Amino acid sequence: MLKFKNKNFNYALFGNPINHSKSPQIHDFFSKQTGILHIYEAINVPLDKFSLLVSKFFKNNIQGANITSPFKKEAYFFSDKLTKRAQIAQSVNTFKKIHNKCILGDNTDGIGLLSDLNRLKFIEKNFSLLILGAGGAVKGILLSILLLGCSVYILNRTTLNAKKLVDQFKCYGNIKIFEEHDLKNKCFNLVINAVSRNIQYNSKTYIPLHLFSSKTFFYDMNYSFENTSFINWCLKMGFKYVSDGIGMLVFQAAHSFLQWHGVFPKTDYIIDMFNKK
Repeated sequence: MLKFKNKNFNYALFGNPINHSKSPQIHDFFSKQTGILHIYEAINVPLDKFSLLVSKFFKNNIQGANITSPFKKEAYFFSDKLTKRAQIAQSVNTFKKIHNKCILGDNTDGIGLLSDLNRLKFIEKNFSLLILGAGGAVKGILLSILLLGCSVYILNRTTLNAKKLVDQFKCYGNIKIFEEHDLKNKCFNLVINAVSRNIQYNSKTYIPLHLFSSKTFFYDMNYSFENTSFINWCLKMGFKYVSDGIGMLVFQAAHSFLQWHGVFPKTDYIIDMFNKK
């Protein structure tokens, strides 16, 4: 029989909506695998009650938490201390209670994405990347990609938002706004879709096909048990190397688990299980 190493670790996921989340299932798997009793529940937070509700939970027995949309920015300001990657991203997806009173804010999205891209063999040093979108999701992933030495181009419907993102991260690596007239002989190695899963990709959606090759990798940060709109578009265009973001979800959870317990759980089995479903 499996013996649990700890008995009082309680964790939660705060978000809105939350009913679609796979995080409780993932953390239940990590708990059983490592023998660390890791009680984890998903909590749907009213949009105007984040700080109030989180404060209440941490006064009780909560030792750590994950934060998902739309509260990552608010979580950044709620934190008493920040890791360097959370401070740079100005976005927090992981809380850890330290010294039983102080809340440390971290962001494991970037390292979670990079871990999955490495698993898939979708990324290498000095790759050229096109990122679709310039919202909060992108802030969490850019530092890890730029520190790898990759060149990043941001394509967004609102150029102003793309410019703000470039200005925020340009001191960490080569990042630019996508401007097609400057990229005549360019071929991207990797395309990352970071816009909402509700966006529908179709023949009218502008994506510069002439800047891709048959060897270009395509990665959707969204995930679903059915193909996302972006994945369907990639397959329709004939691209072979495509993946959704279920691996990123598992890896960012694993890095949160590492932050909380000092143990990095195995990930392959649960990623394979989700992919089979």
